[in-house]
Amino acid sequence: MSAESASAIQKSQVDLLDFIDWSGVECLNQSTSHSVANALKQGYREDDGLNLESDADEQLLIYIPFLQVVKLHSVVVKGPEDEGPKTVKLFSNKEHMGFSNVNDYPASDTIDLSPDNLKGKPVVLKYVKFQNVRSLTVFIEDNQSGSEVTKVQKIVLCGTTVETTDMKGLKKIEDGH
Repeated sequence: MSAESASAIQKSQVDLLDFIDWSGVECLNQSTSHSVANALKQGYREDDGLNLESDADEQLLIYIPFLQVVKLHSVVVKGPEDEGPKTVKLFSNKEHMGFSNVNDYPASDTIDLSPDNLKGKPVVLKYVKFQNVRSLTVFIEDNQSGSEVTKVQKIVLCGTTVETTDMKGLKKIEDGH
């Protein structure tokens, strides 16, 4: 693929923030004073002083439903060098996952975050696995240093919305010749 077409693909990708169904967002094992809004919501996630922090141990399980079907292209997961996430498993369209059953399902993609990723370098996903995404479950399995607390400064989901065809609006083509 030429660099030209690669950049054209990038340009069509948007921050999917406006398509998140905030009423359905959940985060398991988040610290009450450092909740998922700090990493996901506009304004909050731009402030590196605000973190989503894990509570009982280093793991976090974030459920993000969308208002419409999206294609997910890449993610940015920003965090501090030591307590930032390391292994992140993404599950497309898996609802009601908990820590007890998260390992029962194969992840749609597993990413190992490098120090560059934690500074904001996007991770391009296995695009074919994220074509018709109604919800995304993000399982942060561990962090860079193996400490008890994982901190996430920012999560950005990049992709495009899927234009859905209204089947009722289509007229049936008659075969009568």
